[in-house]
Amino acid sequence: MIKKVGVLGAGTMGSGIAALVVSAGIPVVLLDIPGREDRNELAKRGLERALKAKPAAFMDPDLARYVEIGNTEDDLGKLADCDWVVEAIIEKPEPKRALYERLEAILKPTAIVSSNTSGIPMRVLLEGRSEGFRRRFLGTHFFNPPRYLHLLELIPTPETDPEVLGEIRRFGERILGKGTVLAKDSPGFIANRLGVYGMVQAVRLMEKHGLSIDEVDALTGPLLGRPNSATFRTADLTGLDVLKLVTEELAQATGEDFALPEWVLRLVAEGRLGEKTGAGFYKRVNGEIHTLDHRTLGYAPRAKVDLPELKALRDLPLPERLRGALQLPGKYGAFLRELFARTAHYTLEKAPEIAYDLVSVDQALEWGFGWEEGPFKNMDALGLEGLKALLAEHGLSEPELLGKAQGAFYRNGTYLGFDGAYHPLPKREGVISLKALKSEGKTLLEGKEAALIDLGDGVALLEFRTKMNAIGEGVIRMLQKSLEYVEEKGYVGLVIGNEDPRAFSAGANLALILSLAQEGDWDELALAVRQFQKASMSLRYSPFPVVVAPFGLTLGGGAEFTLHADAVQAHAELYMGLVEAGVGLLPAGGGTKEMLFRFTQELEPYEEADPFEAVKRAFNLIALAKTSTSALEAKKLGFLRDRDRISMNRDFLIADAKRRVLDLAPDYRPPLPPRIRVLGSEALGNLRYAVWAFREAGEITDHDMRIGLEIAHVLSGGEGAPREVSEWDLLDLEREAFLKLLGTRKTQERIAHTLKTGKPLRN
Repeated sequence: MIKKVGVLGAGTMGSGIAALVVSAGIPVVLLDIPGREDRNELAKRGLERALKAKPAAFMDPDLARYVEIGNTEDDLGKLADCDWVVEAIIEKPEPKRALYERLEAILKPTAIVSSNTSGIPMRVLLEGRSEGFRRRFLGTHFFNPPRYLHLLELIPTPETDPEVLGEIRRFGERILGKGTVLAKDSPGFIANRLGVYGMVQAVRLMEKHGLSIDEVDALTGPLLGRPNSATFRTADLTGLDVLKLVTEELAQATGEDFALPEWVLRLVAEGRLGEKTGAGFYKRVNGEIHTLDHRTLGYAPRAKVDLPELKALRDLPLPERLRGALQLPGKYGAFLRELFARTAHYTLEKAPEIAYDLVSVDQALEWGFGWEEGPFKNMDALGLEGLKALLAEHGLSEPELLGKAQGAFYRNGTYLGFDGAYHPLPKREGVISLKALKSEGKTLLEGKEAALIDLGDGVALLEFRTKMNAIGEGVIRMLQKSLEYVEEKGYVGLVIGNEDPRAFSAGANLALILSLAQEGDWDELALAVRQFQKASMSLRYSPFPVVVAPFGLTLGGGAEFTLHADAVQAHAELYMGLVEAGVGLLPAGGGTKEMLFRFTQELEPYEEADPFEAVKRAFNLIALAKTSTSALEAKKLGFLRDRDRISMNRDFLIADAKRRVLDLAPDYRPPLPPRIRVLGSEALGNLRYAVWAFREAGEITDHDMRIGLEIAHVLSGGEGAPREVSEWDLLDLEREAFLKLLGTRKTQERIAHTLKTGKPLRN
């Protein structure tokens, strides 16, 4: 078992790996070469860099205290009790081999050693090492930034002990939250070899087909199932110097042509390296994004690619989107067809050399470069006959692997092996795929906006299906039907979750709310808010356990549903908040009530505690629309409780939530409705003074003040003397305040602006 980790090298990668490991609750020793004045200067600087990194490298910056720093001359002995040591020093074989020689004399015989090299062959690094060291050595190639990119390539050598490989794979997947892929010991491994080749081809073909950088990024992003950063924005984020280095190393190691155009090399020579230097392929000028003209190397305002054919493809499923993209007219279609042909041909030729199976190739590009689907799935989407024609059109030979395929690379739960036979798709233990369950006919109830799915073992799952999983009438109706179904059919409990890549739920359907308000349908709105409140409360008081599995964006109503679950199984990357104040409202699905009840109950064991502290804490959370940047921060803010659990790996989230239901189900009893003491006019006076003080200081607008006063009114329990109240007493106040604010012109302006721009309006 890995209980302590050592990281050698405190550069961008090493410090990022250390931050990820300690975020998972594992103490770390971080060492770098000695500094001149301060021997630990480089390690200290690396830790500080990780603490200042944007996006944040640590899930909770307070955990940095569990990173012990030092230097490789004086402190190598600190690694003696480490179970795994990751080397991430300079990318040269000699210093790495010298370090391994010293490590071998210090580490305990069970310690695992790995290198984070991005391309040096493992066999080169192991020269001169003992048999014992060689058996406990492998490559562990993280992607930058380590916290956010899902891929971890594992590169075993022929001598790596299978138990060592299994232990690192388990630790990587369950503890660090990575998608692990086994790669062969070949230059660039899988993801970089194929991903960098594709980037180089896109740059070259841009020139050949007369496209601009803006046009290439419009064509090679979500249209092809790739990230929004597409080609050139991705390069800016990575760093043009890094791209140059990787292409040179790949060219030297493989003998293949990875050369970048001369104008890209000139940018590197001039120090225009991308995001870290403020200019690369893109440059921010007075808040606006300007794009490089590769012919003149000057910048001009970014030009939006406005092609009707692209708009028509935007919302189609990926296979249809891909086929449509390759049929685009003119230079766009010509560029995409040649890019697809060349990258597919290269993938087909190199896959057996770099990977153990084509499934790993797809996973590497999906997890390392953020592709919606990997290259072999994309080839299947096009159709192999169409692919053959496309290769012939561009004068490319038919690779042997393509000749072995019988109609598709994936078919009926199998994949094409490099041996020409079809093999069952590998099942990942502990992973539940909703997509697979739906294909197996496990859907119990289905509507346009939500569905109920059988997870097995008496557990059902409610899946939202709206855009950004927004909660509207259809979702609430299906929730009620699902709760009734689970009880009537004797299921033991319910999970609420989904497999959306971005959002558990971005909140209530604001467009519908605004429409009803503008039409003046206040009775309908009052009923809708009450139904939302009843839905939240039904999660709390159902006769069986309800576990919510939030991840990513969990905002507004999505957060309120989460707050009312019996238990939460959250993904580590949880961006949760009651953000209604940003659109001129307050949480009215039970969120305002719940935070007051939760914080007040936390203080009850302490007789000397000031009850106003609970009111103030809830007010700050809601009025400032605070949002967590991780599940660990969500616990600090109070959105998650101590009993709520965190899954580091999103792939295991649904299965972990199901297991939580099964833990709770035996002899389950719903909680008794609580009551708390509200402070009335005393708390309201304090909060009013604070709000007015902010307004007098010019820190908030008049409408911000009005929102704050409505939040204060609810959290105080209204005017009057301190008294005991029920949950529904506060829910009624929530609903009244929500409707008051919604009736104002400025709140309606805020909602309209957010719907149009995705940004808040301060009016």
